[in-house]
Amino acid sequence: MPDPATDNPLPQSAGDWAAGPSATGPWASGPSAAGPWADQVDPPGDADECLSSYDYKLPEAAIAQVPAEPRHQARMLVVGPEPTSRHRRGWDLGEELRPGDLLVVNDTRVMKARLRAQRASGGSVEILVLEPWRAEGTAEPEPGAADWLCLLRPAKRVRLGEWLELQGPIAAAPAGAPLKVQVREVDGASGGRIVRFPAGYAKAADLERLLNLYGEVPLPPYIHRAVAEDSQRYQTRYAARPGAVAAPTAGLHLSDALLAALAERGVTIAPITLHVGLGTFRPLEREDLRQLQLHSEWVEVSPDLVAQVSACRARGGRVIAIGTTSVRCLEAVAALNSGQLRPYQGRVSLVIQPGFRYAVVQGLLTNFHLPRSSLLLLVSALIGRQRLLALYGQAIAAGYGFFSYGDAMLITPEAVLESAKPLDLR
Repeated sequence: MPDPATDNPLPQSAGDWAAGPSATGPWASGPSAAGPWADQVDPPGDADECLSSYDYKLPEAAIAQVPAEPRHQARMLVVGPEPTSRHRRGWDLGEELRPGDLLVVNDTRVMKARLRAQRASGGSVEILVLEPWRAEGTAEPEPGAADWLCLLRPAKRVRLGEWLELQGPIAAAPAGAPLKVQVREVDGASGGRIVRFPAGYAKAADLERLLNLYGEVPLPPYIHRAVAEDSQRYQTRYAARPGAVAAPTAGLHLSDALLAALAERGVTIAPITLHVGLGTFRPLEREDLRQLQLHSEWVEVSPDLVAQVSACRARGGRVIAIGTTSVRCLEAVAALNSGQLRPYQGRVSLVIQPGFRYAVVQGLLTNFHLPRSSLLLLVSALIGRQRLLALYGQAIAAGYGFFSYGDAMLITPEAVLESAKPLDLR
């Protein structure tokens, strides 16, 4: 089954986008052919620490191919204190919240990050633009350079130093000389390629202009359609800051009408930024989750957001995250400050899995995630792996749509494990 989405996307079959050389697939980091514990002296004794414990069977028909219309018409499985749950619609979110609650949304904007290019030999190459790249140990990129970490397909055939000519839609491509990019080197950490774009495209806001001419929306591979409306539907209504290659998909359920209704009810909505990238959708391979590491992603938490969280706590409201990316942003920044949320800009790579105690988040609106994904681990940390998988089974039986264009699950504060709740709010 492809992996993963989210709050998710791209490429998720092992051969879709080459990253690192391995006989077991481009993303593989273990287990080895000698067995899953060949490099372990002390294998995990807890099922929560094993990747295979987060597997489940999903009928192909359950993978949503089109989004709900209107957005707030998506189904919503509301999770209450164990063992309670109930079936509602996204529009009912306001009835599940209280005046004074704070919704934290991720305002990243998905770029048209999938490019098609041609080699000098005439061969075709696909490029997925991930994030700005700078050499290890340097705070700033090389002056005048516009280097970006990318995934190529097929990567092994493209030589370092090779120039690739972008192939944009005929009606959109600018007149004049063809636009070329150069494959510079291999990024050892991700297995991706460093691709140099023309000067002037080092920042996401600048590159977005080029991508709007040449690029395509990077829909997940399990969505078997490509229509013009995806450029809007695979985007939240509050998307403002370009830099993501996947939508924070829980936010896709929030229509303008629903956002207005929530505000009228007295629910505050405040943004953070996490540019969804490789750390979200890269498949997990290693069975032993005690060794799990994620690719870092760029986040921004503003002083205003910190003040909003503090004010929410002071008035007795609850902090509800919209999507797992909002969770990871808030909790990663708090973890950098001994559990206290502080303003921050930079990269984070926090792993959240069962046993984690949250510092900020009290509830979560999220989609239904792929098996064996880091997102499934994060949600399991809130309500427990066994309960989460049982709820997934109920959702499958009830005909819920899964993954990026699928339905929603609302985990209420009352459903959160006592051992996972913020210490100062228990």
